Amino acid sequence: QVHLVESGGGLVQAGGSLNLSCAVSGRTLSSLGMGWFREAPGQVREFVAGSGLVTFYADSVKGRSTISRDSAKNTMYLHMNSLKPEDTAIYYCAAAGSGIATMAPSLYGYWGQGTQVTVSS
Repeated sequence: QVHLVESGGGLVQAGGSLNLSCAVSGRTLSSLGMGWFREAPGQVREFVAGSGLVTFYADSVKGRSTISRDSAKNTMYLHMNSLKPEDTAIYYCAAAGSGIATMAPSLYGYWGQGTQVTVSS
């Protein structure tokens, strides 16, 4: 069983940056496809960034986000800068046991509890 724990959310001013972490236990990070998703109030959960054989990003965060992994710590990260109020959401990390990262939430079998990110204008 894979267990994911996010951390690093909080209140950030517009234009600032944040670093989110996703600690993975139960399986080696290198065997998993990983993704970050977010869910704003009243909105559907949307893809933010993915990490598998390659990394890829939603257009809304491309150029100001970096997804990365630390195999020694079995932890995934998301760094975002130039934050906007519309980035406000609960951010979730997700893991796919297939090892394949996609933009589709339904293809991830494991989810963290989420961490709130609020960007003030």
